[in-house]
Formats: sequence, structure tokens, C-alpha cells
Amino acid sequence: MGRPEDSRVKIPALVHFTRLGYTYMSIKDKERNIDYDGDTNIFYSQFLSAINRINQTELTLADAKKIIGELKIKLDNDDLGKSFFQILQSDINGIKLIDFNDISGTQNDYTVVTELPYENGDDNFRPDIVVLVNGMPLSFIEVKRHNNREGILTERSRMERRFGNKIYRRFVGMTQFTVFSNNNEYDDSDIEPIQGAFYASSSYKRMFFSKFREQRAEELGAKMQAINPEEEAFILSDTNLISIKGTPEYASSLSENSPTNRIITSLYTKERLLFLLKYGICYKTTTNKDGITEIEKHIMRYPQLFATLAIRDKLREGVRKGVIWHTQGSGKTALAYSNVRFLTDYFSKEEGKIAKFYFIVDRLDLAEQAKNEFEARGLKVKLIKDKEEFIADITNPGESNTSGKVTMTVINIQKFSKDSVTKPSDYNVDVQRVYFLDEAHRSYNPTGSFLANLMASDRDAVQIALTGTPLIGDGYNTKDVFGNYIHKYYYNQSIADGYTLKLIREEIETTYKNQMNDTLNQIVRQGSIAKKNLYAHPKFVEKMVDYIIHDFGEGRTALDSTIGAMIVCDSSEQAREVDRQLNRFSDYTHALVLHDEGTKQDRKNDQEEFKKGNIDILVVYNMLLTGFDAPRLKKQYLARMIKAHNLLQTLTRVNRPYKGYHYGYVVDFANIKDEFDKTNKAYFDELQSELGDEVQNYSNIFKSKEDIEKDLNVVKNQLFLYDTSNVVSFINQISEIDDKKQLLDLRQALENYKAMYNLIRLYGYEDLYEHFNVENAIKCLNEVNNRISIINLKNSIDSSEDMSQVLNMALDQIDFQFRKIKEEELIIADAFRDSLEKTRREIVDRCLDPKDPEYIALLDELKRVFKKKNIEELTTDEMKQMMGELDTLKKKAEKRNLADRMLAAKYSGDVKYMRTHKRIMGSPPPIADAITVHRILMSVKSKADDQIAHNENILDNEDYFIKSLQPIILRACMGENVRIDKPQLMFIDNCLSKEYILERDWVS
Repeated sequence: MGRPEDSRVKIPALVHFTRLGYTYMSIKDKERNIDYDGDTNIFYSQFLSAINRINQTELTLADAKKIIGELKIKLDNDDLGKSFFQILQSDINGIKLIDFNDISGTQNDYTVVTELPYENGDDNFRPDIVVLVNGMPLSFIEVKRHNNREGILTERSRMERRFGNKIYRRFVGMTQFTVFSNNNEYDDSDIEPIQGAFYASSSYKRMFFSKFREQRAEELGAKMQAINPEEEAFILSDTNLISIKGTPEYASSLSENSPTNRIITSLYTKERLLFLLKYGICYKTTTNKDGITEIEKHIMRYPQLFATLAIRDKLREGVRKGVIWHTQGSGKTALAYSNVRFLTDYFSKEEGKIAKFYFIVDRLDLAEQAKNEFEARGLKVKLIKDKEEFIADITNPGESNTSGKVTMTVINIQKFSKDSVTKPSDYNVDVQRVYFLDEAHRSYNPTGSFLANLMASDRDAVQIALTGTPLIGDGYNTKDVFGNYIHKYYYNQSIADGYTLKLIREEIETTYKNQMNDTLNQIVRQGSIAKKNLYAHPKFVEKMVDYIIHDFGEGRTALDSTIGAMIVCDSSEQAREVDRQLNRFSDYTHALVLHDEGTKQDRKNDQEEFKKGNIDILVVYNMLLTGFDAPRLKKQYLARMIKAHNLLQTLTRVNRPYKGYHYGYVVDFANIKDEFDKTNKAYFDELQSELGDEVQNYSNIFKSKEDIEKDLNVVKNQLFLYDTSNVVSFINQISEIDDKKQLLDLRQALENYKAMYNLIRLYGYEDLYEHFNVENAIKCLNEVNNRISIINLKNSIDSSEDMSQVLNMALDQIDFQFRKIKEEELIIADAFRDSLEKTRREIVDRCLDPKDPEYIALLDELKRVFKKKNIEELTTDEMKQMMGELDTLKKKAEKRNLADRMLAAKYSGDVKYMRTHKRIMGSPPPIADAITVHRILMSVKSKADDQIAHNENILDNEDYFIKSLQPIILRACMGENVRIDKPQLMFIDNCLSKEYILERDWVS
């Protein structure tokens, strides 16, 4: 039978692509001579036509194959496709593969195919939808049905295994990004991406699934076309799902606003896709814990994309400065990198200027950090050492680009002087300087000389201020200095998107406060002492460090041993004493990071070692409170009061995602609550002024009935709000429900309805009876059960950071408990679990014909194997014996499934006709040999599919449809000179009509 995700998600998505101007191509269409290179999945015809059109050449197919051969060499590199990407960005031997200026959408070829095999020998996988640009498979989409049991987690795990497998290296290198969707709306409480439509760049390891929230829907909607009925019919016919046309479920699934179709619009609208391929992808070089260099591939987060477009819009309006308010951890350095590439082209094309870029910081350590980040992404970086070097740089317009490679000049604001001012060029170079001002909430005081020097350096410079915590309130603020907000991305949204974590503030235990007070009183009695010195006193610090070590140990036990900690001290003196006191504990390594402690290289090494996990605890005072990103930092011990925006900057050192954790933890020695509330309120007020009247109240959208007293009234009231006549619409409604009790009540109502069906008719509840029917009740009940499974999965993730519960549920097997087992027996147990799962999958999941007597026998045998003994109590020898039985069953199932797949292939993958063929050949005596039966059924298939395509409501009248098949079957038999009697005709008709009707019911 077909899969619900095909009719409800995949097929509507393919049709939606045609709205965006894509062509659907059948890979089974031999008349069009569909041919492609199996090593890269590049389609020859589209590739050759496109490059000739783009380059105005007349290359031959042999020439195209030669180019593809050169691409294969690049794709064989173990570089995550970086070599291929560089060719995609520029050319290969002077031949461009993509026209990135194709705004009209006519130069490039945009095509989608389904079930294209990615093969290497006997290994293969078939993405649901592959997106071809000029014949090159640059992206693909995997879909699941609503509320599928495992959510998106299993798709990610499956793709990570494939992308990590070297046999697929070429395909990974070709793939620029992927989309995964189960057509649910996002649940912003999820730490792991269970439901929704996500996108990710390719990776050899763990893939990060990003959400996409469209902010410019109107301009995309204006470019959308109406569905072409002929194209739609071709897609339905080619995928053997013509029977779903006209069903309300299919009509609902075609909506432009379904989660899957929305992300397709956002990412694959032609102009948007070209933008992402040109500016939205970057390769970053990193060094792992063992000192090995690795390559990561990143794709723009949606706030970075829309910030870039907002910058473009402001420039076109004549606005040359403004603020990007993106919360901490949202990737402002990556945003600056992307805009270096984008604005280089923008100023060249739209203003005829050469762009020079400057990244301005206010601390030397941040300059070095920025330099490293930009170099890791492949930019040439020039780090200004002193004022004289900057004077030379700013008076030489073309120096930074003489290498042909765009340069980012990183400079500390203190290097700007009254002499660092632009001068007219001695040669014909029109330069546009672009200043990115990092951390624009600090050291940019309008009354100081640094900012005055910066502004005077180039009055025509574009100034883009980057901040996660703009200065607001009394006195000067960030907007006063740098202009209005260009784009905003707030902290709560970053949490919802999974880029940052919520923070937990841990108050100090009362017992410790008492000890601390006793210590303070004891010190005070010894004489007058300054507060700063008091907090640095060994007796005070000793108690504090004792508490920290105890708490950090418990934190590692609760989370895991890889997390790190930071102690933020009240003074440098306290920091040095904390460092000394930590020497009493040999279990944890630690490092002191102060501006006057050790060398600059020592401090840099300590930071890198901490990030790699070689240092457990960092002790700091003023350093590393901003701009320091270490995802493993999950415990912060705050021993000093920090004010306003600096407080938010400090706290968010522990908010980076790490291993699926839900929170970052701040242990509060300084009692920051009042200051945090004050700062929070100031930002809330600023947010309110920015949001205006956009905040809406959604609390009263759904209202429940009151005074529910009887079971029938419960059913009537609970089902009143639900669109139970349309299963897809019903799914969309329950997908927004996270309250498990509400879902359980709904399930009970549906079960009660099944039981009380006759009572409803008997007692005359005509409004409920007309609104609902028992067949749909069963379908809706199944969907509610699926939704409850999703909620259970989420709860298991919430209660288990190590994901063990998720794996157990995903396997859908018994939770084995092995007692008193040796290490070697653990391996056996693991092998037994694997054998059990493979056998179950081959018999249950891969079966195409559940009514086949051979399949039924295999399933019965599998049940008998399970019933032999309690498998949780098997000995090693019993496991080995049962594994032998399971292997025998698996091989029989593999043979049966292979035969079914081969026969289905004879019918272009249409399993309806495969099963009908088997029924005919299995009925004594068969009407003809297998080849003749195949020709008869192919003729019937063509006529029947065509009849349904032209009369989509024909399946609504089953009796009429059954009768309409009889003359088609008779004519097909006559065409093959096969005589059949009436019982034989009725047998074939019943087999085939039931298959069509069952398929329609199944996919709907």
C-alpha cells in the first residue's frame, strides 16, 4: 500500500514546486531519454542545455561528460564538498555551472524528481524529493506523515549515518542543504527537533536542524503560480496515486500554508535559492580536542538571511547606518562574514564601487578572536597593529583587495586617530568602506574621542552596529549613536529556535549563607576591612570554593563529566585566591584568566584548552564575560554584582546548546535577582516600543463546553470544534495540542463514539451523527494515538538527557533488562537485538503484500519464535539459537520481498497491480501466462488511471467504479486473445477495484 506521507506530504510538495516554476520530471520516462551519471546523479540533458545557455556555448554531450568527470575528481576530496562548492561559486575551466544573476528564472533549469536512487554498489537510499539545478542534485527533501511516531529524530540519525559513510562522499559533496519535515508545526519547547519542517547543511557528523520562520512572505507569494492541472495529473499518475485526486485530504494537503510547503517556498523560490547558494553557505575550519583540523559546513540561519536583506533594503533607501539587534549566541560574526560576500557584489553591481570592510572591536582579545573566526571561514584578514598602520591603510583605497581575495580588516577602536582620515584617491578607484561595529553597546561613548575619530575617518562609510544588548534608558543609547534598528532578533526567539538555552538561576543554600555570614562576622570582628579585601580573604574564599567544588561535582553527576565551569570573581585579588584554593582539589583542572596574569599566548591557550575539555574550571574577573563562546560551559558561579547590559552579556556565557541540554546554570552568590529584574524590565519596555500593537492574545481561540455531565455530552462537546470530516484538517488541529490529558480525553471520546454508535442513532443525536461517521472516527482515533505517541516521546526526552528512552521508543521493541551479564555477553545481547530488529523490519516494514499467504506464514512463525520463551530471560546459548531461527526467517522474507519489488517494478512501482498480478496467477487456473497477464494489466492500468484522472469523483461511487472496470478488463483481454468467463472477469474486477479503493482509503 502507499504511504500516508506520500499523499499527504510528498505529492502535494511536488505539486507545490510547480507553483514555484519548477518542472516535475519522471525518472521512469524513457520516451524523454532520461539519463544521468550514476556517480553524481547529474542529469546530462539538463546539465548540457543549461551550461550552453548560460555560457553561450555549443558544447557537446561528450564535453559535458568530461566536465562531470572533472567534478567527480573534486567530489572525491574528503572536504565536505568544498572544492565542488568553489567551482559552483565561480566556474570550471571558464564554464559557469549556475547563473546567479538569473532573476527572471529562465537561464537556469529548475527541476524536481522523486525517489532518485543514490547508489554505490549494493548500497543506496532514495530521497523523497531531489531538487535539481541545471541537472545537478544540489538539495533534497525527506518527508514523514503528521505525528509520525519517531518524529524527525530518526530521519536525522539515518541521514547522519549515510553522510558519515564514505561510499556516499560524492553525493554529500554535491548536496548543499537538505530539508526534513513531518508536516507538523514547530513545538518551541522541543530541545531536539521532533516535529516541524527543518533545514540543514550537509555534514559528516551531527547535523544541526534549523527552523525557518518566514518574514517576507508577501514578496514570495507574489511570485507563485497557479497549479497547472496537466502537470498535477502527470505527477499523480507517475507516482501511481491518481486515486487521491479530489479527496478532501489531498485538497487540504495542497495548501500553500502547510509546514512543508511553507519551507519549500522560503528556501526554494528561485531567487531565494540562488541567494542561499551564493551567499548562504560557508565552510569553516575547526580544530578538535585532539588537534585535528576538521571542516564544518554552515548554512545561514533565517535571522541572518533576513538581516542581510534588510541591510540591502536600507542601502537602497539611502540609509547608511543602523543597528542589528541580534541576541547573544545568534551568530553575529557569521552574519558579518556573509555580508562581506554579499555587499562586495552589491556595491559592485548597484553602485559601481569597490567595498572595503572593517570589523571594529574595543578589546585586543576580541580582535584576535574575530581574526580567527574570519580566517576559519576563508576570509583574508588584516589585523591592524597600531595607529600608523591604520593611517596607511585608510589612505590607500585599493590595498586590501589587490590579491583578488576580499579582505576583512580587524581593528581596535583605539587605533582610530584624528589623522586616520580618508583622502581622495590618486587613481580611479571608487571605494565604499563598510564598518561592522562589534558589541556596539560598549566603548562607543559619543562624548569620547574614540567614537569621534571613527566617525571622522570616513563620513561616507556604511556603519552596521552589531549588538545583543543595546544600550537603552537614561543617557545616550545605541540608537542615538548608530541609528535605528535595521533588523531585530530577540532572546526568546533564539531559545525557541534552539540556538540558545534558557537560564536557571540557582540560589545559594540557606546552610551555606549561614556559614558565609558566620565567616564574615568572624572576619569583621578582627577589625575594619574593605569589602573588596573581605571577599578576597582566604577564610571567605575557602568556604565559597568548598561549596563550588561540591556543587560542580553534583552538576557533573546530574549532566555529564564533560561540562565546564566558570567562576566570576568580585575582584582580581579574589580571583587569585580562588585559584590558590582550587589547588586543594586534585579532581579538577583549573586556569586563572586575568589581563595581567601570564602572557597573551598563555591566556589564549587556556581558553582553547577549556573549549577542548582539557581544563575543567576557568577563574575570571573582567575577562571572558563577553564574546567567549564555549558550548560546554554550563555552570557559572557568579560572585560579583554586574550591572545592566553587562549582566546579560555575562549570564549568556552558559546559554550555548550542548548535548541536548535544556538549560545553562548560574549559581548566584551576588544576589543578582533585583538587578536582573531591573535590566529585564528595561529591555521589555524597549521591546514593547519596537513591537507596538503586534502582541496579540490567543488565550480565547478555543473554548470548551461547560457543565458536561453525561458521556454523550462529553463526546458531543469534545468533538464539536474538530473538523472530523477531513482527516488532514483534523491532524492539523490536534498537532497544536501538547496537553496529554486533553488528547487522552479526546481519545476516550472517540472510543466512546465507536461503542455508542447505535445509541447515537437510537437517541436521535442528528447534529452529531451528520457531522461525523464511524469510519472517520476510526481514522481520527489512529491520528490521536499517533499524537499521544509524539507527546510521550517528548516527555521521554525531557526526562532523559542521554536519549536512552528515545532510542527504546524509536526501536519499538521490548526494553531488554539483562542481569548479571558479563562484558562479552553484552556484545551477544547487542547482536541479538540487532538480529531481532532486522528480522522484524524485513517481515513487517518491507512487506508490500500483507495478504500473501507466504508472508502470513512468516509472520506467524515470527510470533511463534517470540512465544517460545520470555526473551528478557534468555541465556547466551538460547540467544544464539534464536538468532539462527531469526536469520532463517529474515532470508525467506528477503527472498519474498525481492520478488515483490521486482514484480512491482514491472508495473512502474504500482503495488496495486503487483498484488493483482499475483492474485490472478495464484487463482486456479490462471487466465494466461505471466507475460500476457502483465500486458493485460498494463493496458488496464493506462485506461483506469486515465479514467480516474478525468473523473476524480468516480471512486466515491464504488459500485459504479467496479462496473466501469469490467469493459476495460474485457477489452484488454480481447486485445491479447484471452477468453475469460464471467467468474474470472468478476474475480479480476474485484481484486483490482478493491486495491484502488483500499489505496484511496489508506492514503487519505
